[in-house]
Amino acid sequence: MTMSSREIAELASKRHDHVMVDCRKLADFYAETYSPEKSGQFVKSSTYTDSTGRELPCFELNKQACLDLVTGYSLPHRHAVNKRWQELEAQQAPALPANYLDALRAHLASEEKAAALAIEVQKKEQALVEAAPKVEFVERYVQASSGALGFRQVCKTLCLNEKWLAEFLELHQIMYRLGGKLTPYQQHIQAGRFEVKTGVSDSGYGYVQPKFTPKGVEWLAAEIAKHHAAKQMKALAA
Repeated sequence: MTMSSREIAELASKRHDHVMVDCRKLADFYAETYSPEKSGQFVKSSTYTDSTGRELPCFELNKQACLDLVTGYSLPHRHAVNKRWQELEAQQAPALPANYLDALRAHLASEEKAAALAIEVQKKEQALVEAAPKVEFVERYVQASSGALGFRQVCKTLCLNEKWLAEFLELHQIMYRLGGKLTPYQQHIQAGRFEVKTGVSDSGYGYVQPKFTPKGVEWLAAEIAKHHAAKQMKALAA
């Protein structure tokens, strides 16, 4: 918090250029008495724009510098500066309740904020509780699985609607349509989430048969669980 040399000049009924001279002398005294770092905290050079648009120099003084500056001024001027400092400090201090009713209102407002925070925490905890069953079915699959599964087998294992899962896989760029059939992206094959079998049918047509590996189903189930948990959290936050 600082007071400008212009404001001091106005309060002390002095010309600003005269106050500027006093400020420079005071700054020189601080420079001789304290380290450069500390002395710079008392009086700082600044500028202001006058009514004609000119940028002119001034100083910003902290409380100690103001009190040191006005020590040589008359008593009414010292009083005016001290009074102004009290006003500045009062503006910075938190307002205290003026009476019992105001104090009660402030207390109730604080209680309302605490209650709102408690409700928010409860909502988030509830979202985690509701997401728990979705995480649990991942563990059930891992324990029961012994080999790669096709698309429909995955739907049955994870109790998912085929249309919903197909849309989920495409939306999250896990699989894409190739000749009307779902085909995994290469990065997921390389990650070991799919195994792809190719061959020739009895009728002589080539085929590609992708299957989810146990690792892939575990990963997919976790992704779906996160998807549902995120939706739940978003709904609670709305």
